[in-house]
Amino acid sequence: GGYSQRLPSASALGKIFTALPFGSPIYQMLELKLAMYIDFPSHMNPGILISCADDIELYSTGDSEFIRFDKPGFTALAHPSSLTVGTTHGVFVLEPFNHLEYRDLEYRSCRRFLHKPSIEEMYEFDAVCRPRKLFQQGFAGSDIPSLKLESEYVYTDSLFYMDHSTAKKLLAFYEQIGTLHCEIDAYGDFLQALGPGATVEYTKNTLNVTKEESELVDMRQRIFHLLKGTPLNVVVLNNSKFYHIGTTEEYLFHFTGDSSLKSELGLQSVAFSLFPSISECSTNKPCIIQSILDSTCSVKPGSVVEYSRLGPDVSVGENCIISGAYVKTTAVLPAYSFVCSLSLKMNGHLKYSAMACGVQDNLKKNVKTLSDVKLLQFFGVCLLSCLDIWNLKVTEELFSGNKSCLSLWNARIFPVCSSLSDSVTTSLKMLNAVQNKSTFSLNNYKLLSIEEMLFYKDVEDMITYREQISLEITMNRKQSDLETSY
Repeated sequence: GGYSQRLPSASALGKIFTALPFGSPIYQMLELKLAMYIDFPSHMNPGILISCADDIELYSTGDSEFIRFDKPGFTALAHPSSLTVGTTHGVFVLEPFNHLEYRDLEYRSCRRFLHKPSIEEMYEFDAVCRPRKLFQQGFAGSDIPSLKLESEYVYTDSLFYMDHSTAKKLLAFYEQIGTLHCEIDAYGDFLQALGPGATVEYTKNTLNVTKEESELVDMRQRIFHLLKGTPLNVVVLNNSKFYHIGTTEEYLFHFTGDSSLKSELGLQSVAFSLFPSISECSTNKPCIIQSILDSTCSVKPGSVVEYSRLGPDVSVGENCIISGAYVKTTAVLPAYSFVCSLSLKMNGHLKYSAMACGVQDNLKKNVKTLSDVKLLQFFGVCLLSCLDIWNLKVTEELFSGNKSCLSLWNARIFPVCSSLSDSVTTSLKMLNAVQNKSTFSLNNYKLLSIEEMLFYKDVEDMITYREQISLEITMNRKQSDLETSY
């Protein structure tokens, strides 16, 4: 789901197809989800299971228990988390429970659901849990290792299920209204309507909405009245961990840092790639996924390179994300840089463009007027200064789409090129010019925003490129095996 603005390397093909650093060939998030949920259908009544594409739930239910989705209405999984984690997730306000000891698996009823609440709201609505006695296996905590049982905690959401009759009710409603003209959130707009404590107030709160449309509040209110009274059952997984990899920071930490997810899933530093060996003693390593790197390449710790070819003497700085790139000649990719190439189909012709920025840049941050463009930052530098460096003027034409919502996402600053390698080289020149405060004119290039790149994306060509890399790695390995056997 979503545009993946916080991890734009997943934008073109979708977060569910994010490559994971293990498997030969490489596993994607889809395969991992199917493996994690493999036991669900045998304990599930007819219905629909909804899961996010950028989180991973690891849990233990004990030897003799299993998760059942067999109650009417909605059933959601819940994980113990710190209050801070709760502010960026959904939080369950559970009905009182009289068991003194924790069990791996508990079936609970939910009074109401809070979507990304403040810590004050968690206390106000009694979502905060106080410690009970430890259960034998120990308390796994949440996506941060510092959560201890002695501290207060909340139960946060991950996936949820709706039974067949509820799904039919929603489908009938959709068919009745015809075309939707606003974005409805399966978590915020469905779950907040559930439970006996649900009230209609949330429908007017548009803080977490990507794009606010005029009919949004009315549509939310209709959904609230449609679902009101539907039960929300919660499967509490006390011995579980919830990992989110949907931002550049989380992605780099879990794939290259000293993450417990890395050891629990057996994530590799070099996965299905041709690359010189990485020192095993270092805890913070780079991560190379289905890529071919020349033996003279260097990739600094903390960086991820996926679906790329890097030629002789290419140097990748620390904490970078390089995706779908082809760098033929000597090049330096600065630390904390984000480079992702896309194939484009424009007027029947195959073109290429590489989005390049800083891994810490906020592509979602937007301003309403051209005079406020100075508040946007590119690679940590004021966007106005960058436009001077690239010899571009601040005009309405500089931005695609909605002119009252100006951001790095819809800034037309990325050059269109006729080859994959040129697109990367040109975007690197943009980055280096900003870093070195030199000039690099973009005036002679056709320029696109990331928003437009996704409109013109040629998924087939991108997949063909990945398959070519895969084939070459497989052939090389077969050759190596032959030589070893002789």
